[in-house]
Amino acid sequence: MKFSYNWIRELVPGLAEAPGPLERLITMKTAECEGVEPACELLARATLARVESVEPIAGTHLVSAVVDAGPAGRRSVVCGAPNCRPGMITAWADIGKKVIQGVESDGMLASAAELGINKDHAGIIELDGEPGGAIDRCLADSIIEIDNKSITHRPDLWGHFGMAREVAAIVGLRLHDPVKLDLLPTGAAAIDIAIEDFDLCPRYSALVLENVTVQPSPYWLQARLAAIGLNSINNIVDMTNFVMSELAQPMHAFDADLIQGDTIYVRRAKPGEPFAALNGESYTLDPSNLVIADAAGAIGLAGVIGGGPSSITAKTTRVVLESANFQASSIRKTSVAIKLRTDASMRFEKAQDPENTVRGLARALELLQELSPGIRVVGGVAESKTEIAPPAPIDLPLDWLDRKLGRAIAAAEVRDILERLEFQVTEPEPRLFRVGVPSWRATKDISIKDDLVEEVGRMVGYVSIDPQAPLVASRVPPANPTRKFQHEVRNIFVDQGFTEIYNYSFLSEESVRAFGLDPADHVCVTNPIASDQALMRTSLLPGIWRNVLENAKHFESFRLFEIGLEIHKAGASLPDEIPHLAAAIYDRHGDGRTGIFEIKRAAECLLPGAEAIPTIARAFEHSARSADLHWRGQAVGRIFELHPKLVESGRAAVADLDLRLIESLFGADVKFTPIRRYPSSAFDLSVIAPLRAHAGTLRSEAGTYAGPLLESIEYVREYAGPPLAEGSKSVSFRVTLGSPERTLSSEEVGQIRAAMIDGMRALGYELRV
Repeated sequence: MKFSYNWIRELVPGLAEAPGPLERLITMKTAECEGVEPACELLARATLARVESVEPIAGTHLVSAVVDAGPAGRRSVVCGAPNCRPGMITAWADIGKKVIQGVESDGMLASAAELGINKDHAGIIELDGEPGGAIDRCLADSIIEIDNKSITHRPDLWGHFGMAREVAAIVGLRLHDPVKLDLLPTGAAAIDIAIEDFDLCPRYSALVLENVTVQPSPYWLQARLAAIGLNSINNIVDMTNFVMSELAQPMHAFDADLIQGDTIYVRRAKPGEPFAALNGESYTLDPSNLVIADAAGAIGLAGVIGGGPSSITAKTTRVVLESANFQASSIRKTSVAIKLRTDASMRFEKAQDPENTVRGLARALELLQELSPGIRVVGGVAESKTEIAPPAPIDLPLDWLDRKLGRAIAAAEVRDILERLEFQVTEPEPRLFRVGVPSWRATKDISIKDDLVEEVGRMVGYVSIDPQAPLVASRVPPANPTRKFQHEVRNIFVDQGFTEIYNYSFLSEESVRAFGLDPADHVCVTNPIASDQALMRTSLLPGIWRNVLENAKHFESFRLFEIGLEIHKAGASLPDEIPHLAAAIYDRHGDGRTGIFEIKRAAECLLPGAEAIPTIARAFEHSARSADLHWRGQAVGRIFELHPKLVESGRAAVADLDLRLIESLFGADVKFTPIRRYPSSAFDLSVIAPLRAHAGTLRSEAGTYAGPLLESIEYVREYAGPPLAEGSKSVSFRVTLGSPERTLSSEEVGQIRAAMIDGMRALGYELRV
């Protein structure tokens, strides 16, 4: 949002702060400014001048003109404008001397574009007046730009008058109100207004004007609009933009002779109703759009844009001037639906003050008396509105205000601040203010006493408040053992080289079916954010599978894990959310053996002593590489390799662990085992078995023959090849024996070893001894 410094100075007489310091004051006390930019800089060095003579410069399109610049004297200027001629009054700017095409030029003759008045650079500007005079009301300016987001809650600040009110309050000066309500005519209106829904349009005001002359706007008006980024169209349209920029009240002018009937209707659009807009586009409307209509159809899209067929043209002699108020959300929805945001819609979206409609008409009448001499009002103000109850006063206890702000402020200072901001303040009892909220602050801004605290706080300056820690008792939050446990799990897997990932809790039917799951068993999302995210996950495996596929496109090997919730139906109750861990090790070139052993080792870092028991593979698992993980007597998870049809570019070993069950087992009692006082004895045992035989099964079987003196049986290695028969392998174990009461003799160890060998042979195995 751009604000003209000159405009603000007109509304705050006596303002002495320069643009830079004023911008900083506004930032600290009202809204965040983005900077100050100069506008129309050349006007500061320009003066009226009469062209006395013009001589062509040989071989060029340029001329050497002698101009009378009044007190600045006669100057010889090189000019290339085609309209430079003797007798015309134009603008001469003192920019120093320079040589152009071998001819000295003292200053320059400027176009309207060079002066910043408009975009016309076809020739030098043509003016009226005497040499040495100033261009009427055209001055160099500074533009203060304010971040739109910082004034979204302040509809009154979308016009210069509202910002000037803030500036006047900040610097302690009086605000000049440019509106003269006594200019509004009385009597019967020349046109009727019919509002279908007052919730969508609380107020609609209009005037009919005749003897209108449509012509270019005077240069002062063009310059004022150009400085804040608005293009000049003609005097009537420019006037509506001027009022909008000054009072934050959008207005629109219709050609009265192009309106059918004697009534303006404010109604919902009919289904499929066509609308031809000012921008040359045609729109098909529906009942969610509010339109301004005559007897024949829509002539304006309320609060957004006017219609093309009823727009102001050079032939217009009668005008209907609209000044209305619309529901903010309705305008926003329409603007978004047709993908069009205008200066008017941006203001209406902020919830403008309904009291501002007649103020806009009064200001327009004053301007039109100058912009279109001879213009006449036909009848009185046409208006339809609903009565809006004024907001209830807000009680502001001053002791509470001091506590809330963190510093004491004198009652007189609080009253002065609020009254400078044009709140009405009474004191029904000591240290209690009753504050009346003005209409322009009541639509979307001030409604509770906390809002008034902000008003006082920003004006005294938050920098004046010493920061203090709140006097609130500090309490240690209750322990969350589950969170602590999951942090420990996370750290274990990170230490093993895994990277943590996060997936959505939503799945598609396709990914659910890929893992043999039934979509009917899943909680279905009523309004999914995407078509492929309609089911709540009952397993983390589909998500980590997608992660493996995506990362396999870029990396030859990696490790991933996720800690998340499985969400299972629980009848009429809320779904059961079970924390799980899913981890994956991917290798593009391996045969999968290393991965399955490594994922088991990683799981054992969390579950020391866990046992992998081979089990029947599920549809998405490798047929020979799947096992249940048992720990402390419970099946706590599963390790497996994903079926090659699911990961075609490599091998992926996966662990799926039930963290809720594991956490509960961590709390189980653990019996104390004293350190052995006597040495252990160990020997190796190699069992010849088929290639598909599981080492865990062999270990369990051998352990049954060791007796009570067995301490451990550990897998050492396996070997396949000569001299072993084809289809066989040798699996070696380290057997450790010991007694808590004595050292075992070699005879006892030999007996246990022989018993294990005989037992395994009885089961049909050969042993390498």
